[in-house]
Amino acid sequence: MSGEESYYIYILSCSDGTLYTGSTNNLPARVEKHNQGEGARYTRGRRPVTLVYSEFAAGKSAALKRERQIKKMTRAAKLALIK
Repeated sequence: MSGEESYYIYILSCSDGTLYTGSTNNLPARVEKHNQGEGARYTRGRRPVTLVYSEFAAGKSAALKRERQIKKMTRAAKLALIK
């Protein structure tokens, strides 16, 4: 066993219609932090945010790699992923 924690990659829909992608090892707590204004600077002025997509990653490095992949996607590709 590697001892690495499970991580999640997630996409939030912001109140202004934009999408935010991130990763975390505690998804419910992270979404709550975003909605409390304690998450990423990007989401602070775009609250409330809604979780619209998440996927499992086997560890932090895998999660960060996948997060980078998703962030490079077009909005249309992200919306297709969400569906």
